[in-house]
Amino acid sequence: MSRKQLIAGILFGIAALYLATVVPTVEIAWVTGILLFTIYLFAFEVVEVDVAAATVMVLLGLTSLLAPLMGLDRGLVDTQHLFDGFASNAVISIIAVMIIGAGLDKTGLMSKVASFILKIGGTTETRIIPIISATVGVISSFMQNVGATALFLPVVSRISARSGLPMSRLLMPMGFCAILGGTVTMVGSSPLILLNDLILTSNQALPEGQRMETWNLFSVTPIGLALVVTGIIYFVLAGRLVLPTTKGEGGKATDSIAYLQKTYGVEYCMKEMVIPKDSELVGKTLNDIEGVNKIRVVAMVRGGNDLAIGPGGVARDVPFEASSAIGIVAAKESCSAFATKYGLRTREDFEAFSDALAPTKAGIAEVVIPPGSALIGKSARDVWMRKRYGLSMVALHSGGKTRHEGEGIRDLPLQAGDTIVGHIPWEALVRLEKDRDFVVVTTEYPHEELRPNKVPAAGVFFAIALGLVLFTDLRLSVALLTGAMGMILSRVLTIEEAYQAVSWKTVFLLASLIPLGLAVETTGTAKWIAEQVLSVVGTAPGWVIQASVAVLATFFTLVMSNVGATVLLVPLAVNIAIGVGADPAVFALTVAIATSNSFLIPTHQVNALIMGPGGYGVPHFMRAGSVMTLLFLVVMMLMMNLVF
Repeated sequence: MSRKQLIAGILFGIAALYLATVVPTVEIAWVTGILLFTIYLFAFEVVEVDVAAATVMVLLGLTSLLAPLMGLDRGLVDTQHLFDGFASNAVISIIAVMIIGAGLDKTGLMSKVASFILKIGGTTETRIIPIISATVGVISSFMQNVGATALFLPVVSRISARSGLPMSRLLMPMGFCAILGGTVTMVGSSPLILLNDLILTSNQALPEGQRMETWNLFSVTPIGLALVVTGIIYFVLAGRLVLPTTKGEGGKATDSIAYLQKTYGVEYCMKEMVIPKDSELVGKTLNDIEGVNKIRVVAMVRGGNDLAIGPGGVARDVPFEASSAIGIVAAKESCSAFATKYGLRTREDFEAFSDALAPTKAGIAEVVIPPGSALIGKSARDVWMRKRYGLSMVALHSGGKTRHEGEGIRDLPLQAGDTIVGHIPWEALVRLEKDRDFVVVTTEYPHEELRPNKVPAAGVFFAIALGLVLFTDLRLSVALLTGAMGMILSRVLTIEEAYQAVSWKTVFLLASLIPLGLAVETTGTAKWIAEQVLSVVGTAPGWVIQASVAVLATFFTLVMSNVGATVLLVPLAVNIAIGVGADPAVFALTVAIATSNSFLIPTHQVNALIMGPGGYGVPHFMRAGSVMTLLFLVVMMLMMNLVF
């Protein structure tokens, strides 16, 4: 334990002892102590967050045994319900959407979405973040935000691999905007869905003239849109300051060019170039220009969408066409000289080949010619190696010497033991591993088995799950599990792949915190805290009281479920509003919206979901989330007073 953690622990302990002297009951004293202990473990990362959550759950369970020693009649949480979190609606829903997201990704659909976003946004952070965040925000307005986040996790993973941007720079903006998107409509989050029922319940105790009208679907839209826009602008302007660069759980794509430089000492580059109509290159074949200019064409796009790469794609007799895009591998000086010589436009980032030449799809590989290979004595030109095998040779190591493009390597007869270094799509390399004429040396490359033939099945079960969520009263977890099990039964995913798709760290974090929320609520701790805060601001102006209600809702949603916080605070907010002559419906709506203001620590389902893949720690959430929390409160209060 560090000195900082030790000092903080002492201060938190003193705070817990002080609160024990002012709270009305022993139960509340113990719960506030455990609550402070949990915040301490989270804020100072004494242990991993899932370990901290599980520890707190166990402590709550032990109170049943130690109740007499603690001055309690019974435990703070009934041990019969201690593990209910693992079967809760929220946790089962998260497991289901992870499986659904993995199923859609396995079909290749998420790869196409990632390619589309890269095509529009390029590979710059300030362009990609708004596109991803806005898309997820809109989806979250009609779908549970954790579902939208889980669906886009594979998309962001692919964008990260192809653009070189760390996952940690993309996931937090997406997650925060997914939470904000839940405030755009009255079906975007559980508290807003529940609000109208709570209003009708409160109306039963109110006189005729004070009864509230329920809210319609788009009543909150101006406020929600303002919050989503605020979130996007915040990360575009301040992202470089508040977003970390960390290593997440996801795998890293091989940087093949860097590997080539390190192994063979040649500073190669891979570029996408566009051929103008007046270029002298038009009409020439690859055979005419590659050797002379010391470059290697590995991919082409002709006629707008005619992509040529891999076996049966690029060949030496293919002519260059005007307005075509070509992907080349060459030494840096050769790339520049070639572009200058033929007046080609070099794109800063991949556009036409953002998917095809992504590190997750293709790269540099080494293959050896074994004794007994049918290729011995033949040259790469003889066997049309690029066209037949999809292997674009860029270097040949033979007889202890390495030769490169421009040194006639494709005309040299291959010998046993020769090592071919070439650019190849990974799916073509998988086939070479089964070919007796080659021994593939490169083993650490993305072995991705996509199932595009399962697109119809995945689409059907995703649509069924979404339809059940939007148009029926079926419990969310059951609706989403219908889609998840449909994908498993239809072989979109195997059961092993489904298990691997679930982030068990996220599951244990959320499931273990649910008993703490239950203890805060059932012991009267939450009600006591609310009453203490509101008694302090009881004589203040209406907007100050409304802001206090919002702050209370923000605090409670960090330590208990947002639904529990809404159920607890809406009746209090209604009574307070009537007492000060304000609109009770607006105060009730304030609570329901503010329970989405959950950015400080990873207790919200969305934050827990992105924590592992993004490699985030609690301090990362506190740094970015503290500003977002304040912005949320300010924008929400301004918009509510403008609109209502």
